[in-house]
Amino acid sequence: MRLVVKVGTSIVAPGGRIDAPRLRSLIDQLDLSRHEYLIVSSGAIAAGMSNLGLGEKPGSVPLMQACAAVGQSVLMHTYERLFFGKKVVAQLLLSSDDFTSPIRYQNLQNTLRQLFHLGVVPVVNENDSVSVRELEGAFGDNDELSALLATAVKADWLLLLTDVDGFFAPNGKRPRLVRTVTKLTARMEALCSGQGKLGRGGMRSKLRAAKVASEAGVHVAIVNGRTPGAILSALDRKAGTYFPPQGRNS
Repeated sequence: MRLVVKVGTSIVAPGGRIDAPRLRSLIDQLDLSRHEYLIVSSGAIAAGMSNLGLGEKPGSVPLMQACAAVGQSVLMHTYERLFFGKKVVAQLLLSSDDFTSPIRYQNLQNTLRQLFHLGVVPVVNENDSVSVRELEGAFGDNDELSALLATAVKADWLLLLTDVDGFFAPNGKRPRLVRTVTKLTARMEALCSGQGKLGRGGMRSKLRAAKVASEAGVHVAIVNGRTPGAILSALDRKAGTYFPPQGRNS
């Protein structure tokens, strides 16, 4: 089985500092001997802010690029330590051109195919340090990037790890967790608002990512990455919001 796991900034670097113990608990849930994994990891800008002593998210693109460059090094060093003795990891920094250019898209697929063949775990992020378009939302955020990658590698599952239990719908004074979404509607998107303090995504972007991936035949779940056993529970459909595949794997 091939899985794409997207880890949001609120999980990777809550408060602006990489949470290595939490990442370790997530990685410990991966069955590395049986399945193939691709990790889409946010958190570079937040980690860079911490290392540079910045208390607030930068307001200028050049400063965000600088934070991304500093933080990406810290982020990959963390993943290398956490996977040490288990798997080799590889870093890929992507831009929207890698998906819109047929030649670059084919090259990306070839690289990922070879990495999987070698038993390597790709760790992917947007190329925020040099690509202004990504910082300004050419992808939208890493949610969309993870959906595009899940489609590109013909993944079985896309897991979107965040800091909430899934998608909630209005239900009087207490919103109701929606366990299964068979069709994403404009009304559902309209119920979502806001972004994370350090990340660029939000529930709306996760719903859109789930739509893209599920329509390509991928099982999708939005799940709280802070919950113990989050990945395993999502795969068993015991936690989070599940989106059944609509295309290739349905």
